[in-house]
Amino acid sequence: MRPPNQYDESVVATEAEEPDPRAVSMMIYTRLAGRAVIRVVGRCNEAKEHSNLDLSHCELMQVPDAVYHLMRHTELKSCDLSDNVITKIPPKFVLKFGLIKKLNLSHNQMAKLPEEIADLSSLRRLDISHNSFISLPSCIFKIPNLKELNASNNHIVDFEVECLKEAPALETADLSNNPLARNCYNELERCSKVRITLSPREIEDWEDLTV
Repeated sequence: MRPPNQYDESVVATEAEEPDPRAVSMMIYTRLAGRAVIRVVGRCNEAKEHSNLDLSHCELMQVPDAVYHLMRHTELKSCDLSDNVITKIPPKFVLKFGLIKKLNLSHNQMAKLPEEIADLSSLRRLDISHNSFISLPSCIFKIPNLKELNASNNHIVDFEVECLKEAPALETADLSNNPLARNCYNELERCSKVRITLSPREIEDWEDLTV
């Protein structure tokens, strides 16, 4: 009887048949991407009935062009893009969905907004909380009918508070959980035109409290 050979052909054949890990990863990624596309298309079809587009939790890095095509005959009242990985909103979004009243961009990775956002003349509520803003874009305060702004849980240090005061219709602004600079924080506390929500400010070690 022939002793087992460590280079037995059957063993080599078995090893050769093992799938390439990269191919497996690509197959899984394709399946996940396919599910995401199906989810987006389904949400768009639902929005045609009630004019409220909910694309939250869709693993989006941007708003797909297909969405603009699918919604071309629908006048949206609201759009929810929360809980994705979106880094920016293109000017096209404003041109295509210019009649929305509520826009939820929370829980993404945005640090800026297009100047065209000021053209959303019907927008009443804007949520940009839980993003990466270090300042509030001045275009927000040019939205003519914006009443409610949620910019909490960002990295906002400073911005032109005077622009906030001059916002034509703004009533409430949530700026809690932001590392606001002392001067900016104090100025916001004195603002009486807009109801502002702030978190207790933590004094930084480097600040000279004697000044």
